[in-house]
Amino acid sequence: MGEAALDVLELRPAEVVLPEATVRDERGGRLFNGSTLMFDPSAGGGPLADAVADRQARAFGVTNTAFHVQRALRFASALLGHPLPRLLVRIGMHDQPRRWRGGHYRLPRSSLTDEPATLSSAGEVHLGGGAGFLPTPDGSRYFHAPAHNAAIICHEVGHHLCRHTADFRLNRLRPPENQTNRKIALDEGTADVLTAILLGTPDIYGWHRGTLAEGDQRRRKLQPRWTMAHFVGGRDQDPHADGTVWASACWSARERVIATGAGAARFDAALLRGMESAGADADRLTEDALIQRRQFSRLLSAITQADPGIAPVVLAAMAEHGIRPDASNAALEDAARAVLTGEVGR
Repeated sequence: MGEAALDVLELRPAEVVLPEATVRDERGGRLFNGSTLMFDPSAGGGPLADAVADRQARAFGVTNTAFHVQRALRFASALLGHPLPRLLVRIGMHDQPRRWRGGHYRLPRSSLTDEPATLSSAGEVHLGGGAGFLPTPDGSRYFHAPAHNAAIICHEVGHHLCRHTADFRLNRLRPPENQTNRKIALDEGTADVLTAILLGTPDIYGWHRGTLAEGDQRRRKLQPRWTMAHFVGGRDQDPHADGTVWASACWSARERVIATGAGAARFDAALLRGMESAGADADRLTEDALIQRRQFSRLLSAITQADPGIAPVVLAAMAEHGIRPDASNAALEDAARAVLTGEVGR
């Protein structure tokens, strides 16, 4: 725990207005009186906490979320050279009929029936009010409030960055009020590696998934073991799991770039600028255009073109995960599994 600077435009009873985002607790009641933004986390608050502790935890959740959102958006805008569209973050969503400890990124779509009637066309992050408890090192427990979880916050902001750069689902070509919220592996994986960059660790979900073994793909720790041999693909596959392959490869490439002395920012800039250039080349919403955007190799090429000086290092690291240019995900998967089973060269 520590103090952190926060650039605030306006403080309202239950929301903080930042230059680049608004963070709001949707559960009612006054959290702020204008005298301070310093609050006790109160072990996450929750239904077992008294009213004073729960208010402190909720207020801390708003300011904690605001800090990580502002840091993530300013990190992105500094590397891109321009700001992203304004983001709205709403805390305490979807807690009926049962409490929710997750988060998601939502765009307006007419078929959504479980969302507020009006959604920002630029995108919103929704965080649940929390559910369940996490063990702490001292043996106590912490209520799992997503607004207290930096990894969840950064991951969802990562989706906002993806939407307004790589635009994997070509939402800029859809009606603003009828975009799609379907995520692909590249979207989930890129959000994960951006989270790892912001948090400075590949074990991004180690806090709330610490009971899972590091070798369990559900933990989504970014490590060299995840290759295209673990990729499944298809509409019925969880894009988070497949995205771990891409995120791990990106993390390996970043580590390799750092080892050359080039500096982490060199890879970070190439990643974001590659995402932006990859998102700008389609003028029609077609199935072929959407299929092309699913390919890991396409974004890899855009990253290397953004900074040719680090391209050899990035390509070598990615190849160790079975990702190379000019090949579909299916072809990369087949090649990686052939290597894994020893079929190559027979």
